[in-house]
Amino acid sequence: MSYFRTAILLAAMTALFMGIGYLFAGQTGMIVALLIAGGMNLFAYWNSDKMVLRMYGAREVDERSAPELYAMVRHLSASAGLPMPRVYVMENPQPNAFATGRNPENAAVAVTTGLMQTVDDGELAGVIAHELAHIKHRDTLLMTVTATLAGAISMLANFAMFFGGNRDNNNPLGFVGVLLMVFLAPLAAGLVQMAISRTREYEADREGAEISGRPLWLASALQRIAGAAQRIPNMEAERNPASAHLFIVNPLSGARMDNLFSTHPNVENRVARLTELAHQMGELSVPPRMRETGHSGPWSSSQATRKPWD
Repeated sequence: MSYFRTAILLAAMTALFMGIGYLFAGQTGMIVALLIAGGMNLFAYWNSDKMVLRMYGAREVDERSAPELYAMVRHLSASAGLPMPRVYVMENPQPNAFATGRNPENAAVAVTTGLMQTVDDGELAGVIAHELAHIKHRDTLLMTVTATLAGAISMLANFAMFFGGNRDNNNPLGFVGVLLMVFLAPLAAGLVQMAISRTREYEADREGAEISGRPLWLASALQRIAGAAQRIPNMEAERNPASAHLFIVNPLSGARMDNLFSTHPNVENRVARLTELAHQMGELSVPPRMRETGHSGPWSSSQATRKPWD
């Protein structure tokens, strides 16, 4: 099913690409855009994960450089029945995380330094379990290819704005058509990724809660991350908004409405679903973080209790 959805998405993005090409240079532009889109689809399938990780300056860590984080990912991956993904850390003050990769055998989980400094171990486990759920459902290919192609469509539309307005380029609608495409093409590409994001986030929350066995870990983490994300900008995401849907919580400022124009469901709605799931699973106690008590970071030496992933 995930491959079918990816194929539909690639077809939609290709059609948008061809539409821009047509408005830019008529039939010739449409053919050129088709060729470019075909090449980009192949490139995105094999390399989009590397591009996104490089975009955010993610560095790979291992058992020696980040032993607790690596052990946690390994434990949760085993619980999910997944191969061990590569683990990355992004030097970014905003607490957030995402997963990428074309399949579970070529997957990666990336977390920000801000996340590791903001949440406790249980909450971090909830976040990682959520990202592993994306890998398990093979959402990561869909998410990463969307980010790559949506960004390319936006760039092509801007290019058409500056170079597609003269009357000698076989443009059937002239400058008005180009102007419309500049606004409509990024919006159409964004609507595709937004509609996908809302459904998959709810499903990844549910599956992630089952992987960790503690829905309230993730619920508490979502509240903490959402609150911090509103205060702490993610400059890489602001410069590359087409990749915002990759993250567990929207990294862009000012996007909090639970509607089609939001890349993520409303956090309160996600927490409510997780709380209901916790009751169904018999997890009735509220994590300390949700009671707003003090905490130390996940790597603090003061946390001497043994973790289940040790």
